[in-house]
Amino acid sequence: MATAPTSRHDGPAPARPPRSGLDRYFSISARGSSVQQEVRGGIATFFTMAYIVVLNPLILGTAEDVEGRVLGVPTVAAATALVAGVLTILMGVYGRYPFALAAGLGLNAFVAFGIASQMTWAEAMGLVVVEGLVITVLVLTGFRRAVFHAIPGELKTAISVGIGLFIALIGFVDAGFVRTPAGGGTPLELGVGGSVQGWPTVVFVIGLLLTTVLVARRTRGAILIGIVVTTVLAIVVEAVAGVGGRTTADGDANPSGWSLIVPAWPDQVAQRPDLSLLGDVDLLGGFARVGLVAAVLLVFTLMLADFFDTMGTVVGVGAEAGLLDEQGELPGVQRVLVVDSVAAVAGGLASTSSNTTYVESAAGVGEGARTGLASVVTGVLFLLAVFFTPLVQVVPFEAATPALVVVGFLMVTQIRSIDFSDYTIAIPAFLTIVVMPFTYSIANGIGAGFVSYALIALATGRARRVHPLLWLVAALFVVYFAIAPIRSALDFL
Repeated sequence: MATAPTSRHDGPAPARPPRSGLDRYFSISARGSSVQQEVRGGIATFFTMAYIVVLNPLILGTAEDVEGRVLGVPTVAAATALVAGVLTILMGVYGRYPFALAAGLGLNAFVAFGIASQMTWAEAMGLVVVEGLVITVLVLTGFRRAVFHAIPGELKTAISVGIGLFIALIGFVDAGFVRTPAGGGTPLELGVGGSVQGWPTVVFVIGLLLTTVLVARRTRGAILIGIVVTTVLAIVVEAVAGVGGRTTADGDANPSGWSLIVPAWPDQVAQRPDLSLLGDVDLLGGFARVGLVAAVLLVFTLMLADFFDTMGTVVGVGAEAGLLDEQGELPGVQRVLVVDSVAAVAGGLASTSSNTTYVESAAGVGEGARTGLASVVTGVLFLLAVFFTPLVQVVPFEAATPALVVVGFLMVTQIRSIDFSDYTIAIPAFLTIVVMPFTYSIANGIGAGFVSYALIALATGRARRVHPLLWLVAALFVVYFAIAPIRSALDFL
């Protein structure tokens, strides 16, 4: 049995003959994995992304629409967990890869503050459904897969590396190890005031050091062990020190507190879910509310971000798992893209905003997951979270995020395959890598890489190297980056 975490950098584990129908269906042995690895990977992925059951309701459930309606935290929490569970299981059973899905961060904020502020929640979610339907059409016509094939191999590697830096930064920021200083100065700083302060940050550092040691020693279950041990430590620390959250009950700031979840065993373990948001959608009302042109621009913004966030995640996580073929393609990627497009529609229908493939899936890959069985495990845990939402709030960011930092390191090591002596590909690769973490967006990084690649190729007389689809996509990204002035110009007219 291969030790975990494994990655393509260690060489793929040797394939073995299938031992059962389950093994044969998911190609577990064929991908050098085992049922134990898949289960561990599925649990690790769930723990690193379970925060969405808490965070998505805080974004969508507390914002008001144009009529002052609030969806409510409990209802959004139940719907978030339900859709994530169903779609992640579908990804495992149909897509057969270790990718998990949930409400997309960034997309949910755009829906809450950029769309619902102009219309009702039902109308806003109707636009999300329309966006998902458009992406589904692009998948079924083969356009989305064709874009995958059109990307140069070294840009695909750059996407993987950029995602590695991105998820590492997510880990540092969510844990409070890196923050935006309150008094200005540098854009980011270490902890509070440039130093590590507060028990939560100490817990994160201990968890990070523990996980790195376990990974370096090739300990089986390293990432999952790190999350569990650090969570127990966090519960003990909170019970003894009573740190509290970053905002006190009186609304005062507590910079040394836990970033989102205060770790403690809940008084109530289970609760009856409220699923009243399911189907609360007005499909075309948004077009009547803000006008055809404005609604189309909103859908376009959602679609392009969703489209390329997923592409980057699939390429990056697939590369780390050693699942890509010699051409840098993911075999059977069409199945993955179908599920992801359906997830966008389902998120709108359930009022949780567009659901998408999560980069945190890399945590499960780092634990050894290679097949859809891991996604089934993650999905089942999300379904349980529908009824046991209080238990999800036991694991703080500070305990889950060390896994993201470690997996980020594993993904960044792929940078060795980029030829930095060829500036025509090295500069676009560099921009792809750095723009992702610096703008906190996978889509922005991909767009910067595509646009610069096309421009440099044109300026150096190598335009024929650029696939025709990449010219189209680069043009679409120019529109995407300039969407605000375009919208202002249209409003002026």
